[in-house]
Amino acid sequence: MARPGKKTPPRGKARRKTTGTRRTRRRSAERPALFERVLRWLLFGVVLRTAWWIGLRAGVVVAVILGGTTWYYYETLPPMEQLLDGRDRGSVTLLDRNGRTFAWRGEQYQTLRAADASPHLVNAVLATEDRRFYDHFGLDPRGIVRALVSNARAGRVVQGGSTITQQVAKLLFFENTRSLERHIKQIPVVLAMELRYSKDDILSIYLNRAYLGAGAQGFEAAARRYFNKSARSVTPAEAAMLAGLLKAPSRYAPTSDIEAAQGRADVILGLMEEQGRLSRVEADLARALPAELSAAAAARAGSHFADWVMGSGPDFLTGATTEDVVMATTFDPRIQRAAVQALDEVFETRVKPGSKAQAAIVVLSPDGAVRAMVGGRNIGRAGQFNRAAQALRQPGSAFKPMVYAAGLEAGLDPNSLVSDSPLTIDVPGSGPWSPKNYTRDYRGDITLTEAFRDSVNTVAVRVSEYAGRGKVRQIARDLGIGQDLAQGPALALGVSEITLLELTGAYAAILNGGRRSEPYGLLDLRLKQDNQLLMGTDRVPPVPVLSETTAGQLVYMMSEVVANGTGRRAQLPDRPAAGKTGTTQAARDAWFVGFTGDYVTGVWMGNDDNTPLRGVTGGGLPAAIWREAMLRIHEGLPPSPLPMLVPPPPRGLAVAASDVRRADPVAENILNSVLNSIFGLSN
Repeated sequence: MARPGKKTPPRGKARRKTTGTRRTRRRSAERPALFERVLRWLLFGVVLRTAWWIGLRAGVVVAVILGGTTWYYYETLPPMEQLLDGRDRGSVTLLDRNGRTFAWRGEQYQTLRAADASPHLVNAVLATEDRRFYDHFGLDPRGIVRALVSNARAGRVVQGGSTITQQVAKLLFFENTRSLERHIKQIPVVLAMELRYSKDDILSIYLNRAYLGAGAQGFEAAARRYFNKSARSVTPAEAAMLAGLLKAPSRYAPTSDIEAAQGRADVILGLMEEQGRLSRVEADLARALPAELSAAAAARAGSHFADWVMGSGPDFLTGATTEDVVMATTFDPRIQRAAVQALDEVFETRVKPGSKAQAAIVVLSPDGAVRAMVGGRNIGRAGQFNRAAQALRQPGSAFKPMVYAAGLEAGLDPNSLVSDSPLTIDVPGSGPWSPKNYTRDYRGDITLTEAFRDSVNTVAVRVSEYAGRGKVRQIARDLGIGQDLAQGPALALGVSEITLLELTGAYAAILNGGRRSEPYGLLDLRLKQDNQLLMGTDRVPPVPVLSETTAGQLVYMMSEVVANGTGRRAQLPDRPAAGKTGTTQAARDAWFVGFTGDYVTGVWMGNDDNTPLRGVTGGGLPAAIWREAMLRIHEGLPPSPLPMLVPPPPRGLAVAASDVRRADPVAENILNSVLNSIFGLSN
């Protein structure tokens, strides 16, 4: 009810008045907000225009700089052919006696063009390194994004984003530059390369400069190193194995770990199949028949010989050469195979499985030319230690030819009688020393030939003392043994440490009529490019050391060792042979060194840690290895006679003593006293 005296406004008018007031207030509030928005847009436009202005000019500056540097690199890049070989060092190609390559050293290299390579090899490289190589301009944003995604999912780096062109730029200019700096700096180089060279040119540079392990620079050298074939004809499995080396050449080199190399190749085959570069059937076949090393690569044929002969030339032409050189050698692969097969045959059939015993073999021609060298068995971590040329071991009785050569030069002959009886020598500073025979018994008076044939120690010492230790050492040195030799009477029993190669060379001199036959392997050294002769053979001219009579008599005595003595297991069925056994104290070393009319072969057996062998003497397993090797070496060769001088019926010093007895009894007593006290000779 309305109050009296006061009018109530109509409802409609009151509402209109209230609504109008609100609208007025809203408009008043919206005016500043609209103004702020307009002002904000105006400011944003100014900033945007400013940024665009700055960005445009910065872009122009960057484009000018990029264009200028790209043009600079474009003008300065050399012809593609000059970029194929990126080695710091050269290579040495080793040829055998027939002129065929059997080994490489250094960074070997052989040119390969992309157009000539096996399509499987090109596909394997592109599948793993740059699948869009032929579609991008040197930089691949899609590839970078794909790599980032793959790495993020894996939580580690599993894929790179660099193109092959970028990798070539790195190899050429930025190998020692940090990653971020390299990626920035290589942009103009990559663009310049894409402008300067064709895609096939860039790929050719990559195929030739990539290092693929085992001294192989480029895919052609690697294919020949691992598969003994050209990269032009590799199979999908071989191509995948080669491409797999790009990730880690040392780790995946098939010469160091064939299983790891095959596993990496399976990954590459999967990529090739996924990208349509191989059909499923082809990929399955390649997985079922994985790539294998060639026989030569697997056997590392001639590796010990190659390492040894590399030392024959000056280091600047061999080990540190910056040129590609060719070394012609005396190596004979047929004889090398014979030696390896003989060693394997004996260890497989006559040695307890799992034996850690080592062995070495050297084969020479009579003039000292080294035809084969087996530096050890490939067991455990045997490595590349060359037991034939590097191991210093005691030769035992295998040293006795030097002792008997001194005795023959001093006037003895194969029929001279010498006493096999107990002997004691006072060694200054050491006291009395008494040599013992292997059989621990004594036979009285025996001929020099019998003593040598049966390896009688007391007689060897008496001969050494008679001829003089200095004479024995001198003959050994003249025959090519360069190590320091023992000074005491034990010299005669082979207690001095020497190498198998030295000892075999001394035996070669005996076969060579007493003329020194120092082992040699180098025939000549030439530049590969123009065949220019750099160095001739390292053969030492033969120098007479022994008289022909002494050498001939010694050959006869050594033939008796094989025919009737301690080396009977070395007998050959179709030709004469001569040699000498050797077994050191406690059987730590066992030797057999001998020859036919054509070849001289030395065999050593022992343990690397110098522990004793079990049940092995020089006349046992070493003689058996020697025989197996010589049977194979002489296969198809006609027998050659030995240059031996067979002695007349026995007279020697015993007869001379009888003549003295009849002529002068006093002289007889004096002579017997001297011979018995000094030499032990008797009538």
